[in-house]
Amino acid sequence: MTHSTKCLLSIASLAYTFTRTIKRRGAALLKSLPLFRPKNLSAWLVLGCSVIAIVGCSDTPASLPSTSPITAEATSAAASPATKPAVTAVETEQPYKFPLTGLPTDKEVKSRPFMVMVENAPQARPQTGLDQADIVYEILAEGEITRFVSVFQSQAAKTIGPVRSIRPYFVEIGDALDAVIVHAGWSQEAMDMMAGRKLAHLDEVYGDGAYYWRATDRKAPHNLYTSMDKMKQGAEARKFRSEWNGPLLTFAKDAQSKLTGAAVNYIQIPYIQGYFVSYEYNAAEGVYKRSMEGKPHLDKETGKQLQTRNLLVLESKHKIVDKEGRRTVDVFGPGKGLILQEGKSQQITWERKNGMLRAYTEGGKEVPLLPGNTWIQIVPEGTALKTE
Repeated sequence: MTHSTKCLLSIASLAYTFTRTIKRRGAALLKSLPLFRPKNLSAWLVLGCSVIAIVGCSDTPASLPSTSPITAEATSAAASPATKPAVTAVETEQPYKFPLTGLPTDKEVKSRPFMVMVENAPQARPQTGLDQADIVYEILAEGEITRFVSVFQSQAAKTIGPVRSIRPYFVEIGDALDAVIVHAGWSQEAMDMMAGRKLAHLDEVYGDGAYYWRATDRKAPHNLYTSMDKMKQGAEARKFRSEWNGPLLTFAKDAQSKLTGAAVNYIQIPYIQGYFVSYEYNAAEGVYKRSMEGKPHLDKETGKQLQTRNLLVLESKHKIVDKEGRRTVDVFGPGKGLILQEGKSQQITWERKNGMLRAYTEGGKEVPLLPGNTWIQIVPEGTALKTE
């Protein structure tokens, strides 16, 4: 016999006993009350039996509450007029992108970037602030060294350096980006170029020392630093134009690489002795981690290894032009190159168009960058790269 059948039989028996008792012992009393006149008695009997049926025939075992404690508490809270309904936070997509990284931001970015010349001599390592740059170019300078052209816009780096001098091809990069150029000294050709074009620049050696400082843990000239705040103060004091007229970069809309070449988990770039650069792909983070001379290249302040989402290796014409070993370096192209993203590679041609060194397929279609930072290694033509 089912639970429901037993229940109905019990209710019928209970109702019969209830009715007999009322008629035998309580009829006189009930008749004295207006509510319980004979004409109303049947209605009350039906109501009582209905209540008994509803409660008694529940399939919920008597030992378990039909409402869980959490549900009961929530129901009680909802019934209380003093309790406000819970507000669920809804994540909204940020409406703007940083122009040089393609990463989201809640405000439109119109401010000019700063291009800082950062030294890479052994005495200057480890550097500070390169991990917060949007774009970093590494290019040979005189004296068989490389130097970094580091571009800052999206992050407010508190320390950047060591800062060193500038050369004409570095000026060309900063001018094309419409950046405020930040340096300490120059070659005469570079200074003539900046003066002739009336470029916005801050030079620690001649007049802008207030926007730099010298660290005490290193010897000059490898101890000169600046910051985003200092550079902004200098630009404001010199009344440089603040609104940016720079180039727009092309980023992948779905933030996924479309490269079609071979997988590359490791690449070595042999500039010269003492400047062997390598990158190793970290699949968990989707970035290439940078090393110098086989050791992780770290940021001095954070201790973090430098890394990049987009890695471009561009072959360029190089020529030594004086006895000091100064060079000319082609930063216009076209030339051959290689781009690496998310463990994949693709052979490209590169050319400076609309203010930026851009990568193109054989068919002339621009290869989009992935949202994030970009490192561009400019190397002499014919440099033998090692990839794995």
